[in-house]
Amino acid sequence: MKNALTIYRKELRSYFVSPIAYLLLLMFALIFGFFFWNSLGYFVFIGMESQMRGQPMPMNINEQIIRPLLSNISVVGLFFIPMITMRLFAEEKRSGTIELLVTSPVRDIEVILGKWLAACSLYASMLLVTFLNFGFLFKYGNPDWKPLLIGYLGLLLQAGALLAVGTFISTLTKNQIIAGAATFAICLLLWVVGWVGDYETAMWATVLSYMSVVTHFESFAKGVLDTKDAVFYVALIFLGLFFTARSMESLRWRS
Repeated sequence: MKNALTIYRKELRSYFVSPIAYLLLLMFALIFGFFFWNSLGYFVFIGMESQMRGQPMPMNINEQIIRPLLSNISVVGLFFIPMITMRLFAEEKRSGTIELLVTSPVRDIEVILGKWLAACSLYASMLLVTFLNFGFLFKYGNPDWKPLLIGYLGLLLQAGALLAVGTFISTLTKNQIIAGAATFAICLLLWVVGWVGDYETAMWATVLSYMSVVTHFESFAKGVLDTKDAVFYVALIFLGLFFTARSMESLRWRS
């Protein structure tokens, strides 16, 4: 896997030697910062209002701040993931370096893993920025840290699955805009497909609901580590990388 690590370092460096990574980090931090400020302000407002009424209500930082914010992060990530993956292979095809890549002695799986891991690392860096906001809660409050870590694990698994899907789509075109738009469309479909389960109880609706990435994140947001949800994300990662490998194989044949 030495070649995979080499490609990983090269790909990750390419993010940070250009404005791409810094722009994504800044945008992500600003958007989440607003969500955090708004949630914290509402939490304080509700607490003060209940005190003024003389009817103190139980306040829970994990349930009223952390859990909604984790769900917000997953929604915001839906818009940023296509920006991360759209260039992975599309840029190689546009610049013509894909021929060198597929005809090199490096195995396809090493190329795929290197690029996918670099994308995951960039997304993890974005999550790390949001963790600084939660550090404020730990300094001035007393939230439970275990549900927060489980929630972040869910965010990483969910992002890894969607990044794998985006990696595959990036191999299908040399146009980054098309790759990004198609990735967003598929990710959005995987997001909303579970809505049908809210009003339909047939078997096909149950299957569609199970395929939703949101359905499997709910337990993580609650701080519950459910094996079936983790297995779903791992399976989706494997499926996305498998199709990427098949697409790379077809490129090698055409070369």
